[in-house]
Formats: sequence, structure tokens, C-alpha cells
Amino acid sequence: MKKQLLTAAVTAGLLFTSFNSTASAHEKTHKVSSGDTLYRIALNNQLSVSQIMEWNKLSSSSIYVGQTLSLLAPHSHETATTSSTYTVKSGDTLWGISSRNGMTVDQLKALNNLTTNTLYVGQVLELSGSAPTPTTTSTTINALIAESKKYIGVPYVWGGSTPSGFDCSGYLNYVFAKVGVSIPRTVETIWGATKSVSAPRVGDLVFFTTYKAGPSHAGIYLGNNQFIHASSSLGVTISDMNNTYWKARYLGARTTF
Repeated sequence: MKKQLLTAAVTAGLLFTSFNSTASAHEKTHKVSSGDTLYRIALNNQLSVSQIMEWNKLSSSSIYVGQTLSLLAPHSHETATTSSTYTVKSGDTLWGISSRNGMTVDQLKALNNLTTNTLYVGQVLELSGSAPTPTTTSTTINALIAESKKYIGVPYVWGGSTPSGFDCSGYLNYVFAKVGVSIPRTVETIWGATKSVSAPRVGDLVFFTTYKAGPSHAGIYLGNNQFIHASSSLGVTISDMNNTYWKARYLGARTTF
């Protein structure tokens, strides 16, 4: 009985912590609550996991409830000076740099004449200047659809995340990364990190429940009830959402845009 009471008290404490966690915009800190991960904290604050680990001297991605994490680089609480350039550090991504500087990935690439998403440590990027302002969402979505179709026919491989073989979330993670959009690695975490929409638009993610309850399979919506995904039986393929199998298992649509 005592053990049951103790378990209940611990569970209640974790729930209480979860609903009372705070992240101060002024102090730029985050108090870890139950269910937090470094990835979600980084995503919500437009940072990279590597930055949070470096700034808090973490040797692993393990965090604990009640831990206070700094969301600022050391000494960045001092008077800031505006800079028109940025020097790439370990762990940086185009998405992270552009988000922190109030611009889009496409704008950052255009300013620096970048044709790929590859960065290297020490690279100096321009953050201001004249460059064509692309229609970011439509440009990225068009690139995403074109990229997704390049891999039609690639076989399904459990845990696969390269063009030699994909599982469903490995495929999504790879294709989105190719157009400068960072998403988590598993279907369940992609579901939790994206925004719900009432009906899918081209480029949105559509989710299904297959081998277990909850979101366990996902693909990219192409329009006209078609979606592209890494099927366990067919590999990367285009399927019809009105197919009786998929229609019965459809959970909803979410977006990264």
C-alpha cells in the first residue's frame, strides 16, 4: 500500500511539474518538465540541439525534470551588437540560422548564392543585402514535391533513412531536410512537432494508424487525394487516400509550413 501511495505521489508530482513548467523570454531559460526532450525545446526556441548542449555543457542529450537550461550563448545577455554576417558553428543548420535572424531559408540561400543546404564550420554568411525575395512557402513546397518524387521505387527498409532504403519516417526526414526543413525522425514525434490543419494542402503531412494505435505511418500530400510515402510492401510510392485501407486508417493532416 505504501509503495502504491508513493508511486501515485511521484506521478502527481510529475504531472504538476509538467503543467507548471516555465520558459522565461526575458531570462532566456527553460525549466525542464515531464515529457520534454532537447529536440522539442530546441525546435520551440528556434535553436539546434547542439547549441543547447554546448551552452549548458551537456555531454549527452539526457535531461531531467526541474533542470534549468540556458537558451542563450554564454555572455549573450550583455548588450548585443547588430551584425550583418554570421559565422557558422558546429551544429548550425540553415533553418536555425534563418529563424534566429528573422528570415527564411530561401532568403538566406539567395543572399549567399547557396545552391545546397550544406554548411561548414567557419563559413561566413551574409544576413543582409539585396536579394530577390522568394515566395518562400510555395517555393519550398514545389521543391519538396519534386524532391519526394525522385525516390519513387526506392525499397522499404526498416530504420532506413537513405536512398538505398527508407522506412516511412526516414523518407520524410530525408526529403524535408533536402529542402531545408527540419523535422523529427519518428512518425509519432513528427505528429507532435507539427501543426494540425483541418484539411491537407499540397506539401502537408497526412497521418495514419497502421500497426499500432496512434500515428504510426505518414506521407506527403500531393493533392487530389494522392499522397507519396514509403510503403512497407511497395517502397516509395504514390497511393490514393480513398483506397479502403488508407481511408479507414486516416488520422488527420498536419503542416510544417
